[in-house]
Amino acid sequence: MSRIDDLIAKLCPEGVRHVGLGEVGEFIRGAGIQKKDLGDVGRPAIHYGQVFTHYSVFATTTKSFVDNSLGARRWAQPGDLVIATTSENDEDVCKAVAWIGDEPAAISSDAMIYRHPFDPKFIAYWFQSANFHDQKARFVSGTKVKRVSAQNLARIVAPAPPLEVQRAIVEVLDTFTELEAELEAELEAELEARRHQIDHYRDVLLRGALGESTTVELGEVMRPVFGTRITKATNSGSRFPVYGGGGESFRTDRFNREDEFVVSRFAMSQQCVRRVVGEFWLLDSGFTVEVTCDGLLKEFLGEQLIRMQPQIFASSSQSAQKNIRIDEFLRLRMEVPPVTEQIRVLNVLRRFAESTDDLSIGLAAEVRARRKQYEHYRDKLLTFREAS
Repeated sequence: MSRIDDLIAKLCPEGVRHVGLGEVGEFIRGAGIQKKDLGDVGRPAIHYGQVFTHYSVFATTTKSFVDNSLGARRWAQPGDLVIATTSENDEDVCKAVAWIGDEPAAISSDAMIYRHPFDPKFIAYWFQSANFHDQKARFVSGTKVKRVSAQNLARIVAPAPPLEVQRAIVEVLDTFTELEAELEAELEAELEARRHQIDHYRDVLLRGALGESTTVELGEVMRPVFGTRITKATNSGSRFPVYGGGGESFRTDRFNREDEFVVSRFAMSQQCVRRVVGEFWLLDSGFTVEVTCDGLLKEFLGEQLIRMQPQIFASSSQSAQKNIRIDEFLRLRMEVPPVTEQIRVLNVLRRFAESTDDLSIGLAAEVRARRKQYEHYRDKLLTFREAS
């Protein structure tokens, strides 16, 4: 028998007591802070959106802070559970993080504080379990915005083994979490190394080995095609991703581009050119390119633009927010070899890209398999015979 089995046999041989969350604890709605109140100094603070994007099972420090002079707030005490009670989907609603920092943390609206007698990490892990999600599903309300009320959370029943058992289980689950994080970091490092390798070969292929080529200014062979502004408030949907000059902003039900290279216009980063596959909506903070001469393949132009990102970034305005200077961008120069050479280079780059995609798919599958294995053992550890 394992140590946990031994503890259960010793401390609760007749089974484990199961309790309603509201019977043994108290739910307190967060209040008093908004995103605009968050900063880098002050008292610890947790915004409900950060529970999804930043925190895992527990937190000892916060990403954000609030000013001491801010008005009335609700505070999570060390050991409390912080629950995001609003989400855009059933799966994420009631994502929870145990706050185990050294001082109270201010909690925003659309989050709930659960003050309880459990080991903090034990109850946070249990909020991830299949048993919790099965019970929660009965109480999710709303269509676009999903919610679970404090009254319904209080009705959910959780196992309450002795604290010694809870802590032993937490030790095992912490080890699983660390192993999963280490695996993800190792696989991401391997994938990042492959990306750097592709960048190197792209640079080698597009700088040299082009044979007989012609040097042209970008403005001689292409023109920018700007995107169109829409807003999440009036144009949100679910079908097509919306891009500006960076990552996906939201989704909409229309598209204005398909399989294009996108160049940033505003608030540029050093990664100012990216390839977007499939149908998408492009905002006015980015532009695509249209070839205006014979003898230049659009895909070859796009690969050249990716290689030229340092020069493109340098052509931006030298201010806090870097915006592209279109006239300087169009004066940048590139090499255009014969079409046969362009096709050869593109075929080589395509094979590199396919091998990286295969690696990415394989690594993602490995992470998913390890996560499923972890979830299986977690649910097994958090399932107990109920005391009669």
